[in-house]
Amino acid sequence: MTATTSHLDGKVALVTGAGAGIGRATALALAGRGVKVICAGRTEASLRKVADACGSTAHVLTLDVGDPASVAGLLDRLPDEFRAIDILVNNAGHDSGGRQRFDTGRIEDWASIIDTNVTGMMRVCHAILPGMVQRGSGHVVNIGSTSAFRSYPGGSAYTTSKAAVHMFCEGLQQDYRDSNIRITEILPGLTRTDFAATRVGGDPVKGKAYYDAAPMTLDPGDIARGILYALDQPPHCTVSQLVITPTQEP
Repeated sequence: MTATTSHLDGKVALVTGAGAGIGRATALALAGRGVKVICAGRTEASLRKVADACGSTAHVLTLDVGDPASVAGLLDRLPDEFRAIDILVNNAGHDSGGRQRFDTGRIEDWASIIDTNVTGMMRVCHAILPGMVQRGSGHVVNIGSTSAFRSYPGGSAYTTSKAAVHMFCEGLQQDYRDSNIRITEILPGLTRTDFAATRVGGDPVKGKAYYDAAPMTLDPGDIARGILYALDQPPHCTVSQLVITPTQEP
């Protein structure tokens, strides 16, 4: 990918869940702006494809945000030139087993949603923020959801996780309000990714049917553009929250 010169040029970004969907689109968009991207996630083969598309400055990091040991050692597993992370995009998340009534679902699935979407995000932030504090700058972008504000049948665990992400972001904004560290929460509406297929055991037909039933959906690139918009603001300006929804919202 050919990069264009920008104030982001040469910065280092860590993107979790970079192997597909919003994470993949974000990694590619950042690479297009000259950012050195760490493509992080659980599936190395998918990450490798994204990193290859990003260009020679991208790096692959196998990372399971739900595994405390994997997160705790992430900086030690990076080359020296990637350890000073300027931008963190917390995108990893799932709703596996979701869209069913709470008592009929597996408690292991519900707990895993919270462990990944909330605790995993907190662990990654806790690993990266000390370096930003030491350097006196940084930008954390957490991917939330409009589901933080409205639940639906079968969404008990997922909407709880996104409501927690929303309050976590507000807490971080308070913690770092007197610093040059910026905290942004991106709240997408319905976005067409492999998320729905993963929810139902990886069935692409059911996943496609779920999105096709909606009057309109967003694309991952729409969310990536929103992330770049937040990152593009001058240092004295923070986009605290950015809600992005389909024009014809389901």
